[in-house]
Amino acid sequence: MVVANQPHWAEYTNRIWTLELLTLISHTARLAMENQDSVTDAQDTSEDAIEVERKWYILKVQSNREKSIRESIFRRIRMEDMEDHFGEIHIPTEKVVETKGGVRRVRQQKTLPGYMMIEMSLTDESWHLVRSTSGVGDFTGAAGKPIPMPDAEVRRWRGLEVEGEGEGEGEDEPRPVVKFLVEAGDGVKVKDGPFQGFEGVVDGLDESTGKVKVVMEIIGRSTEVELDHWQVEKV
Repeated sequence: MVVANQPHWAEYTNRIWTLELLTLISHTARLAMENQDSVTDAQDTSEDAIEVERKWYILKVQSNREKSIRESIFRRIRMEDMEDHFGEIHIPTEKVVETKGGVRRVRQQKTLPGYMMIEMSLTDESWHLVRSTSGVGDFTGAAGKPIPMPDAEVRRWRGLEVEGEGEGEGEDEPRPVVKFLVEAGDGVKVKDGPFQGFEGVVDGLDESTGKVKVVMEIIGRSTEVELDHWQVEKV
């Protein structure tokens, strides 16, 4: 009677296999979840790497179309969903002081007409996106390979490098550059001020102040006079 109440040996074996199978399934599921976490971490690391790999390059483009070409590149970046590969696109400019009719005005002038700076992670896909954009010529480089810009050059052309950098003075806005219509050695005539009507020769130009040094003859003597750039005209 005791033997009859014990489970059959085959039933007992099936129970053991079932427990082992459940254990195996549980273990496999846990490994799959851990593997998925690892893949996610790897993707995050890859995205961070893309950010780190961005560098600045100089791009040759059609002159006088720099702004429209920049907008075309940004538009294609959005269409191709490649924002992670690109940063800024910078058109180097400087502020120039001009005086016409006695009126002083400041305007933006391109310092590298026909060129722009682009921040990007260089891959086959990103290279093709830029190069196939209408109006784009080529990257500057050697042997057909784009060469990234040195950090110092990037700061300089973006107007971030100012006098006293590193001495705690901050990144002040660059001072406007005066556009002179005369050069050293030119003969000029004074058209405004106490020396109006006098003629002389330009001896020097000061871009920081917009002053022109003119050597003229006053009372039979050769005298150097400092004038504003708009007070003289070339003769």
